Amino acid sequence: MPDLLQITGEVERTMKSITPTTAFKRARCLAWAFTIAAAMASLGPASAQTKGGPATSPPGAAVYFIGIKDGDTLSATPTIHFGLRKMSVAPAGIGRENAGHHHLIIDAPLPPLDQPIPNDFNHLHFGGGQSEAQVTLTPGKHTLQLILGDKDHIPHTPPVYSERITVNVVDPAQSGASAAKRQPAPGGAEVYFENVRDGQYIPAHMIIRFGLLNMGVAPAGINKPNTGHHHVIIDAPTPSSDGPIPNDFNHLHFGAGQTQGEVTLTPGPHTLQLVLGDADHVPHDPPVMSKQITVNVAEPDQRPAVRRGTNGPSVAAVQALLGITADGAFGPETEQAVTEFQRGANLPTDAIVGPSTWKALDDMNNAKSR
Repeated sequence: MPDLLQITGEVERTMKSITPTTAFKRARCLAWAFTIAAAMASLGPASAQTKGGPATSPPGAAVYFIGIKDGDTLSATPTIHFGLRKMSVAPAGIGRENAGHHHLIIDAPLPPLDQPIPNDFNHLHFGGGQSEAQVTLTPGKHTLQLILGDKDHIPHTPPVYSERITVNVVDPAQSGASAAKRQPAPGGAEVYFENVRDGQYIPAHMIIRFGLLNMGVAPAGINKPNTGHHHVIIDAPTPSSDGPIPNDFNHLHFGAGQTQGEVTLTPGPHTLQLVLGDADHVPHDPPVMSKQITVNVAEPDQRPAVRRGTNGPSVAAVQALLGITADGAFGPETEQAVTEFQRGANLPTDAIVGPSTWKALDDMNNAKSR
């Protein structure tokens, strides 16, 4: 797209070939042509940034960093606060007018604005509606940018994103950082997955619920005795208890105090673990964490059929979803429960958990989590 000077130069050369009958007509033609030229220039690169997805944003909407500006020096685990103007925050999956949720882009350019924002280490999603996050950055220079996404993680029209800033991250050893002090956990404290079991088949997009016993939930930054907030560890070992839990694609923080979170996983087996963190994202003493479980991501038509006589973790997961004893053995009680579920879901009552029944179970599990 040519710039304004190029366009106006062409206009001037064109106007020299025009011979209006009066100077006034020539001046009026020239002014009209320059107006068109300016309008054409305004539709240059900026126009490519005005089209997003189906959700719209109101005039004046803006997203921005609070307390961080271009050129600042940060620690290796800074807590970054997100600001939003003339719009409200809504979690992923919640379609509300003039609302969206935050995404932090690290060391990457803006993604395509009419497609879902990627979900990886360079594109951190805060689909729980968080307005702050602690991130882990390596020493050196990094770029940061905020962009708002709708319920499906697609930027709005027009897109709402911040300026791209560059920050310098210092080495913890050079900044004099010391080992974090751990908060005590009460006896009997326990964290667990409410709707996911070891060996369970799950869809690629799922809402996972977090359970907590003998402790309360408090957002990050709120230091109250016997409280903490949830972290989901995906495909990574249990984090060290000597410092803050990392914040990346394998360590999801729910620092706003959420008791459920939406995850997106690739097909195949994945490990999941819950760890509670204190106000500074540090595990308690002793640490409060669940057992690491393995789940299998597959769409319903890619899963094995479960029927009477089948045994194993898949049966136990089905039994847990149906609210019956999860002993992993598909016997008469499970057969009856599957049949009743199929009848309620308007499915053929064959007592076989095949693709259609798997899908109905997935839908029920996600619906119960909202």
